[in-house]
Amino acid sequence: MRSFDEIYDIAADRQGGTEALEARLNDGDHGPAPDITTLSEDRWLATMTRCVFQAGFQWKVIAAKWEGFEDAFSGFDIGKNAMMDDEGFDALLQDTRIVRNGAKIQTVRDNAAFLLELRSEGGAGQVLGGWPSTDYVGLLDMLKKRGSRLGGATGQYAMRFAGRDAFILSQDVTARLVAEGVIDKPATSKGALKKVQEAFNTWGEQSGRSLTEMSRILALSV
Repeated sequence: MRSFDEIYDIAADRQGGTEALEARLNDGDHGPAPDITTLSEDRWLATMTRCVFQAGFQWKVIAAKWEGFEDAFSGFDIGKNAMMDDEGFDALLQDTRIVRNGAKIQTVRDNAAFLLELRSEGGAGQVLGGWPSTDYVGLLDMLKKRGSRLGGATGQYAMRFAGRDAFILSQDVTARLVAEGVIDKPATSKGALKKVQEAFNTWGEQSGRSLTEMSRILALSV
C-alpha cells in the first residue's frame, strides 16, 4: 500500500497538477463545515429519504420533485412521520408530488422511528454526526441494521450529503483500494470493510486529512 503522499501525487498528475487537484477538492467549498452534531432531526430524515429515493433512480427527477417531498412529508418532522397511519400512507401512494414507491415511502416512517430511538442515546446529531471517523464502518453497520434501506452506498451517500465526514466506496475509490492491495474486490463483507477502515486510518495519520478529502483524492487518482 502506497503512502498517502504518493497517492496524492498520482491524483495531482492525473488532474494536471497540484493546483488543479486542490481546485477540484475545493470546488463548491464556501467556508468551514457546520457542526454536524447540531443538524436537526428533520434534516437527517430528509437526507436519508432523498438518498433512499435516489437509489436506482434518476437523481434529477428526485431533485425536481423535492419541494413536493418536503410538503408531502410535513417538512420531515420525525414525530409526524413516525406516527404515520395507514390512511396517511395510502394517501401518499396517490400523491403526485412525490415518487409513489410504496416500499420507499415506508422507509420514511421506519427511519423517523429510528431517529426517535436515537433520542435516548444522545440524539441523531450526537450519534450520527459525532460517531468517530476512525470507526466509520461501525456507523455504516449500525445504519444497515437499524435503519431502513440505509445499507451499502445509500448509507454512505446519506452521511456525506448530511455533511458528516465520510468516505464513499464508489467505483473509482474501490479501484484505487484494489490497486493498493487493500481489497481485491468491492468491499461488502465486514472483513473487507475493516481493511478499508484500517487503510483510511493509516492514510489519515499520514496526511491529517478527513475521510471526505481522502475519499475524493482516491477517486481523482483513477
